[in-house]
Amino acid sequence: MKVVWSATALDDFDRSIAFIAAKNPDAAARVADRIDRTARTLARLPTGRHGRVAGTYEKLVTGLPYVIAYALAPSPGGDDTVVILRVIHGARDWPPGRWPR
Repeated sequence: MKVVWSATALDDFDRSIAFIAAKNPDAAARVADRIDRTARTLARLPTGRHGRVAGTYEKLVTGLPYVIAYALAPSPGGDDTVVILRVIHGARDWPPGRWPR
């Protein structure tokens, strides 16, 4: 499967890493790597739980308080594409059925 990132997910990712990097660049690099590796594993095995937003799934980033929200979209070649929709810190206010603000 192919993995693509939405503009919103990339923005979530960039903001989170920039926030961490302001205090600890080494930690920011480790967090970025872990989130990226988790996202790439979805290409081989999209094994997240059903998402809190209809039609989505969620993959926890092991060892970190982040959730990767994604959807599966059919591709013309027959394989699904994993579309990463959001990268969300677990401490954010997440209303039922909607994305965090």
